[in-house]
Amino acid sequence: MIRWLNLSAWGLALSIMLGVMFGAGGYTFYYADGASYLSNNPAACANCHIMNDQYDGWQKASHHAVASCNDCHVPHDLVGKYLTKAENGYLHSKAFTLENFHEPIQIRQRSKDVLQQNCIDCHDEFVSQIKSYAAAHGEEADCVRCHRSVGHGPTK
Repeated sequence: MIRWLNLSAWGLALSIMLGVMFGAGGYTFYYADGASYLSNNPAACANCHIMNDQYDGWQKASHHAVASCNDCHVPHDLVGKYLTKAENGYLHSKAFTLENFHEPIQIRQRSKDVLQQNCIDCHDEFVSQIKSYAAAHGEEADCVRCHRSVGHGPTK
């Protein structure tokens, strides 16, 4: 009988902890309009005020008419896309909640790599010779180095 009560107390404690965790997580997801991040709507990226400059810049940039944030910043395969969105969403929410982020916001190396790959995927026929030349000289092409204003408009 005592063993059953002890197990029951642990089950109750675990249930309460899980309830609080899922309740707080669900409310946070609702409050932050989390479902919007699953879409392809660039306005979702500006849900957080820290991204307003990037969103405004994108609206003035040359790729505005042909590419959304996801076209450049997440992998194009379904699994990679949503894993990257989940990772970035977690890191962004943690940084913004704890107010622990660099201002202006900076892109991480992993995100730079995704961006570079997406540039090459979309423009492969135009950049194939540049890639070949860079590879022959032991270098790697860096699209954003020369084309910084393409995605987010002119730099200040």
